[in-house]
Amino acid sequence: MALYGGFEVEVTNRDKVMFPRDGRTKGDVIDHYSNVSRFMLPHIRDRPVSMLRYPGGIDGKSFYQKQVPERFPSWFRTVKVRKKGGHVVHAVCEKEADLAYLSNMACITPHVWLSQAGSLDRPDRMILDMDPTDSDFEAVKDAARAAAAELRSLGLAPFVMTTGSRGLHVTVPLDRVAPFDDVLSLAKGVAARMVEADERFTTERLKAERNGRLLIDVFRNAYAQTAVPPYALRARDGAPVATPLDWGELDDPGLSSTKYDIRSIHGRLQEKGDPWKDIGRHAGSTGEALSRLSR
Repeated sequence: MALYGGFEVEVTNRDKVMFPRDGRTKGDVIDHYSNVSRFMLPHIRDRPVSMLRYPGGIDGKSFYQKQVPERFPSWFRTVKVRKKGGHVVHAVCEKEADLAYLSNMACITPHVWLSQAGSLDRPDRMILDMDPTDSDFEAVKDAARAAAAELRSLGLAPFVMTTGSRGLHVTVPLDRVAPFDDVLSLAKGVAARMVEADERFTTERLKAERNGRLLIDVFRNAYAQTAVPPYALRARDGAPVATPLDWGELDDPGLSSTKYDIRSIHGRLQEKGDPWKDIGRHAGSTGEALSRLSR
């Protein structure tokens, strides 16, 4: 047993290698989430979690798990979520021990809802995913800047994050008034304006139809869809970490989606803190943004 914030967590096989080309173990994954917990938890608290688990490490089979297992700690909060024909009981992370427990289950990346447990039908986040077809990260940065300009023109406050995979997420805090359908309509409208203004961008979901253009992916803005949260590890070589940025950091020629990793993120947080710490104070209105968009 190990103690995390006053809660005992049974930790097993700490030496199991999860990132074979980096020599990173399950213990390293647990330690990462323990160390970033105070920065990460404000961004995931109250949100249902879908666990992306890698029991054999990143080279092995992986699977998403939504339903919590039968043997689950009594101190771990859960939420019952409706689905077609029934319901699912999701984990909800709200303390350091929760992240440690999921990490011990070989959950390398917890994915979270864009809405909170008290209002699951009304999201408080909208995400535009800048998803490149190739390795041109300058186009990814240009897309993020273009999205930010469109969103600001609608009275919204955009925030940017490396995904730790290939692209950038532009995230908008919302006031939890509008339903998912309205938020998706808003995201589609912003993406359409971006595509109209720049031929490098597309909203075509089929990769074969993109012709090398960068996808502005808006389709996670729907009920029960999830996104990678800030400071989550990704199951890729180097153990990259999804990292919130200041907008000025896009001017860094050395920036990539995988720049920050399990080795460097902790020093960054100690030096810089969390650029998104006040994101909730900037919640905007979907309805007002849709009105401006229609005009």
